[in-house]
Amino acid sequence: MERSVALGGLAPTELKPVSLPGIQHLFTSMFMYGGLFHLLGNMWFLWVFGDNVEDETGRFRFVIFYRLSGIAAAVTYVAFNSQSKVPMVGASGAISGVLGAYLVLHPRARVKMLLRTRAVRLPAWGYPLVWIGLQVVAQTQASQTSGTGIAYLAHIGGFLAGIILSVLVIPRRNPVDF
Repeated sequence: MERSVALGGLAPTELKPVSLPGIQHLFTSMFMYGGLFHLLGNMWFLWVFGDNVEDETGRFRFVIFYRLSGIAAAVTYVAFNSQSKVPMVGASGAISGVLGAYLVLHPRARVKMLLRTRAVRLPAWGYPLVWIGLQVVAQTQASQTSGTGIAYLAHIGGFLAGIILSVLVIPRRNPVDF
């Protein structure tokens, strides 16, 4: 696993100065994961929130939106950790963009959640807001210690990119797929 992360992960020093491997790793790092739970967590968020955002954008635009969110997440992380040689992996930044877009596009939707022994329907806007709040708190704590190995700044950058892209680019009606 270490070798695959080294081959496909994005180390911030690869983009300063800009290099071909660094540009390639902006894309490949979104398909690498630090473990099974990292992958399953991302896929769960994508399953719950991604299909609704895709309904708004259409498949083609969703792929572009998703990639732009992931790139914005990586660039945010690199901007604040430019001297790091530790590779960043995962689609969490792109998934964060989906959460940001969901917050803008579906503010009144409700999501079913299991609380202890029963299912309840809660406002969906709560998930992205609580989640991003946890990322900000975790980043603050990580900055005060030696770090956690989690790219919280990428999560935050992707989330903000998702909000901005959904306001500027995504149409407000269900488009026909290309």
